[in-house]
Amino acid sequence: MEVERLLDGDHRAVDACAVATRCRQQDTLAAQWLGTGVHPLSLDNSARRPSPGAPPPPPPPPPPPKGVPPAWQGGGVTDHGVGALPEKAIATTAERPWPVRLLSAKISDYVGRMSPVWVEGQIVQLNRRPGAGIAFLTLRDTDADMSLPVSMTAGVLASATTPLAEGAHVVVHAKPVFWTKRGTLQLSADDVRAIGVGELLARIEHLKRVLAAEGLFDADRKVPLPFLPRVVGLVCGRESKAEHDVVVNARARWPQVEFVIREVAVQGVGAVPQVSAAIAELDADPRVEVIVVARGGGAVEDLLPFSNETLVRAAAACRTPLVSAIGHETDTPLLDLVADYRASTPTDAAKRIVPDVSEERVRLVQARLRMRAALMHRFAREQAGLDALRSRPVLASPATLVDGPELEVHRLRAAAGSALDRVLTGAAGQCGRLAAQVRALSPAATLERGYAVVQRADGTVLRDPAEVSPGDDLRVRVARGELHAAVTGR
Repeated sequence: MEVERLLDGDHRAVDACAVATRCRQQDTLAAQWLGTGVHPLSLDNSARRPSPGAPPPPPPPPPPPKGVPPAWQGGGVTDHGVGALPEKAIATTAERPWPVRLLSAKISDYVGRMSPVWVEGQIVQLNRRPGAGIAFLTLRDTDADMSLPVSMTAGVLASATTPLAEGAHVVVHAKPVFWTKRGTLQLSADDVRAIGVGELLARIEHLKRVLAAEGLFDADRKVPLPFLPRVVGLVCGRESKAEHDVVVNARARWPQVEFVIREVAVQGVGAVPQVSAAIAELDADPRVEVIVVARGGGAVEDLLPFSNETLVRAAAACRTPLVSAIGHETDTPLLDLVADYRASTPTDAAKRIVPDVSEERVRLVQARLRMRAALMHRFAREQAGLDALRSRPVLASPATLVDGPELEVHRLRAAAGSALDRVLTGAAGQCGRLAAQVRALSPAATLERGYAVVQRADGTVLRDPAEVSPGDDLRVRVARGELHAAVTGR
C-alpha cells in the first residue's frame, strides 16, 4: 500500500477493492488460487445476506490514542511547542517528522473509512474457546505467504452453513480494523461461508480453458521421457505411500536407478509453494533426468493444490521431463495436462520412468539373435554372389581372355610382315632400275666402251684441238686409269 499517497488528501469514500488491488493486484483470493478472476460473491454491501441468527456486526474500531487531538485532520497539531506538524506525509522532513501516534491515527482513520469487503482464503488456524463470545482465525492466501487475523463472534462462526475447520476454503465479509497501539491490521467479520466443491470445480474448469488458450497443454510442448534415466527426481509427501510405490516398483524394475527425493506438503496451504519450489530445485539439478510428482488419492479439496495456477505454471516452466502421478486413475488435476506424461497412479509412473530389466534382457537376446540371423543371411547372399561370378566362363578359364587377342596379334603381325616384304621388294626393284639408268648415263660406262677423256694439265676437259699447242701436257683418262701425254702436233 502506498501509505504516503493514501494519507495525502481527503479520502471521504474509500473503495475496499482499491486497497485489495494495490496489495495483491487481484480482487480476491479466488483469482490467486485458481486464476479465475473475481469471486462471484458481490463486493456490494447490499448483496450481502447476513447469516440467519447472526448477531449484529462488531463495534467500530477503537478511537485514536489519547494525546492526538482531532486538529491533525485540518492542521494545527504542535509537537511540544516546536510548531505545527505537517498536515501531509509528503511535507514531513527529518527535522519535522510525524510521531508514531499520529501516523497510527491517520492509518486507523483511513482504514476505518473503508467499506466492508468480501475476502477469500484458507483457514490455517482456528481458535474458538468454549464459553467465549469471540472466535479468532487466521486467513491465509493460498498463492502467497500472506495472512490476516480475523475475529468474529461465536454466533457468526456457528452460523456457517458447513462446519469450519483448519484447511477449509472460505469467504468472509469483514470490516478492516487497524489497531493503533499494536500497529496491526485485522478483519472483523460478520459473515463467513465455506466454498463448495461445485464452485471449486467450476473455477478449475475456467482456469483450464484459460491455460489451454495459452497453449500450456499443447502436445508440441511435451518432451519425450528418457529411456533409462540414471537419476530420478521425486516430489511426494513425507513418508507417503506414493513415495513407497514409486521407489519400490522402480527399483524392482531397474535396481540401479537412483532417486533424489523432495518431501513436501501435498495438501493444504503449504502444498503449492513447496511443490513448486521442489520442482524448480530438481529442474536445476544437472543429475536429474526426469521428475515425478506423486500423490495418492483423496477428496477434491485435497487435490486442489495440483490445479493451482502457480503450480501449473511452475510445471510448465520445467525443462526436465515431468511425470504427473496424482490421485487415482479417475482424478485429473490440471498438473496432469501440463506434464510431459500423465501416469494414472504412482505405481504406473514407476513403470513408465524406467524399463523392466528382465524384459530388456529378453529384448537383448532377441535382438542378438536377429542380428546374427541378419549377418548369416547377408554372408550367404554374398557367398552366393561370389559363386555365381566364379562359375562364369571368363573366370573359370582366364586364358580365354587372351586367346582371341593373341590370335589377332599374330594375324596382324603376319599381315604387317607381308606388307613390309611387298614394300621392300618393290623398293629393291626400283633401286635396280635406277641403278641401271645411272650406270647407263655414267661417264665410266662410256669409258668402258673404249672412249677416253682428255684433260689439260689444269684438269679442264679438252674439247677442241685448237685449245692446245704442241708441247702441252695432257692427261688421258680411260676405263682402267689415266695416261700422261704431250702434244706433238696437230
